[in-house]
Amino acid sequence: MKLYHFSEESDITLFEPRTIYNQTDAKVWTIDAYHAAHYFFPRECPRVCVWTKEDAEELILAREFGITSTQRMIAIESDWYDRVREGHIYRYTFEDERFELENEDAGYYTSKCTVRPIAVERMDDLIGAILKEDIEFRVMPSLMPLKQKVLESNVQFSMIRMRNAKE
Repeated sequence: MKLYHFSEESDITLFEPRTIYNQTDAKVWTIDAYHAAHYFFPRECPRVCVWTKEDAEELILAREFGITSTQRMIAIESDWYDRVREGHIYRYTFEDERFELENEDAGYYTSKCTVRPIAVERMDDLIGAILKEDIEFRVMPSLMPLKQKVLESNVQFSMIRMRNAKE
């Protein structure tokens, strides 16, 4: 299995463990292939990602969110659309042997050791990359109504950089 880290920086040769938020342990964070598309965005872009874990949840997505032909959806705010459309990021690839599963639902893997990526690739056409993953891509004036609806539902979700979303 390959793991990934996404950055706007192109020249990271070593990933050192660091402390984020209120964690006590310094870690290097990566994401699995299934959840990687949640990070096909400029770092500060707020987004809401929803997906199904089981077939029964597809009905919830269709009913609650109007998703009809996919099991996954990512929404951003319209103010971020041009930055995503015109932007690029770098995908760093890692072998999984130095990482441990941190959160299965979110696809997070961490390492407490310094790690070296085995590859780095520039990603242009971020929207195209999302669509190739069979993910419904939505652009909304504000993510707040969707955030509330997601929190009231039983779907799998990830809300990233919501501190940058419109109130």
